[in-house]
Amino acid sequence: MSTADDAIAPNAKRLLWAGFTAILAAGVGFGVRGGLFDTWATQFNFNGSQLGAISLGAGFISFCFGIIIGGIVVDKIGYGKLVIAAFLLHVLSAFVTFAAKPGMSTDAAFQLLYWGTFLFGLANGTLEAVANPLVATLFPKNRTHYLNILHASWPLGMVFGGLIGWFLGGTFAWSWKAQLALYLIPTLVYGVMFLGQSFPKSEASAKGLKLGEMFKDIGLLGTLIVSAMLFLFLRRDVFTPLFGGNAIAANGAALVVALALLGWVASITKFAIGHWLLFVLFIIHALVGSVELGTDGWIQNITGTILNPTEGKILFVFTSLVMFGLRFCAHFIETRIGLKPIGLLLVCAMLGVLGLNLVSAVSSFGAAVGALLVYGFAKTFFWPTMLAVVGDRFPRTGAVAMSLMGGIGMMSVGLFGGPGLGYGRDRFAAEELKAKDAALYESWKSTGNPSQFAVFEPVQSIDPARLGEAKASALAKKQVDAGSKDPAVAALAATHTAEKQTVVEADVKGNRKLLKVDSLIPAAMAVGYLLLLLYFKAIGGYRPLTVDEQN
Repeated sequence: MSTADDAIAPNAKRLLWAGFTAILAAGVGFGVRGGLFDTWATQFNFNGSQLGAISLGAGFISFCFGIIIGGIVVDKIGYGKLVIAAFLLHVLSAFVTFAAKPGMSTDAAFQLLYWGTFLFGLANGTLEAVANPLVATLFPKNRTHYLNILHASWPLGMVFGGLIGWFLGGTFAWSWKAQLALYLIPTLVYGVMFLGQSFPKSEASAKGLKLGEMFKDIGLLGTLIVSAMLFLFLRRDVFTPLFGGNAIAANGAALVVALALLGWVASITKFAIGHWLLFVLFIIHALVGSVELGTDGWIQNITGTILNPTEGKILFVFTSLVMFGLRFCAHFIETRIGLKPIGLLLVCAMLGVLGLNLVSAVSSFGAAVGALLVYGFAKTFFWPTMLAVVGDRFPRTGAVAMSLMGGIGMMSVGLFGGPGLGYGRDRFAAEELKAKDAALYESWKSTGNPSQFAVFEPVQSIDPARLGEAKASALAKKQVDAGSKDPAVAALAATHTAEKQTVVEADVKGNRKLLKVDSLIPAAMAVGYLLLLLYFKAIGGYRPLTVDEQN
């Protein structure tokens, strides 16, 4: 089956590659940030939950706002205006982020990095509100193939981000600001590529469907998920600080906004319940966001802890290259191997469980390559294939359902995946150290804000700055034992003690346990995909629908 003539517009390929470059900019920024965790922890004394809130929480929650709002208005105001808004937000993000300086208080640095990342995520979400429905509209006969190509730019961006941290941050000792600024290069390129282009309308928009009709399949069920997540975000990150920590006022204000959204959708859809299948897909995609992007945000740091930072960076780049290459193979897998979208997702979920458990057990670089190959294949097809399923089965929703799904996935990372993994890392490492030597834990625990997440008990993490020093001296000792004659390395190795080694080992064990717990998420996804596979088999098989067929 050829895919060369699937496009419905003469500039389809230019628009595809413009969207590709826009998501590339997001991937570069994300990849560089993933390598800055230890730098920020040492420079600003952040704990794991604070790092998760900045790099994953702020970036992904704001992405959610960008993609949801953009998806609702894109057919009304046009793709071009959203691209301009995203471009300006990307530039503004750099100014806010780079205002964080050494010597600042932890709280001041946190605010600048948090809101700088928030603006960056808002730009990324706005761009995906353009790119996802645009590509789905341009290539209606093969959405899975072309949406996977579009999103191949994400792991490629992470490859560039990882290499930037590896070479420029390590070998050439660039500052973290100089490294992060490089995402502005693909930002300029996508701005030029989108400039002056004409855009097609979605099938729903071309049919003249109004917003209320586009929302009917989403209905109250789908909006309930968005409203619940919006409530959690506003309560935690907006109204709690605004009301000086007053929980009753924060909860009340957040609830009013969430109920207002639910009421608005009820009004425009005349209280349509929504399609149960779309509701289920939304729930599963919340898990997709946590296991794919939440884990991606920590995996370089985790493997760097289990092995060493350099090997962690190599493995991060390797996994991203695996994803990049495989996302060009979705058409082959679907047509030659015969795995339809739901079957492909089921296989990926099962491999996700296996991959995370394999990574948790690695102790050498070779074993880590094999484990991450499994994990890399597992997470490759989740995001774009889920978007393709929504486009295939619910064309009447236009850009709205696809954007809401992307927003749910990203907000899940910000609310659960990023902070949750950060908290788990702090908790499991602290528990391991406390079990090994309670007195040692008491002397090494952080005196800053406790690490906390959801309803779980707050925990005092191991002091981030001291942990970073212990890990550096442990690595230096390994290098000396391996034959290094570098005087600076030898001097650092001489500072390593048995006490520090105990702390480092506890941190490694905590990271291993974290990955095992994380594997429960793809396990739950696999159950969901299996049930969907049985459903489609019962109705005669999976196939794309048109607006007329859906009606």
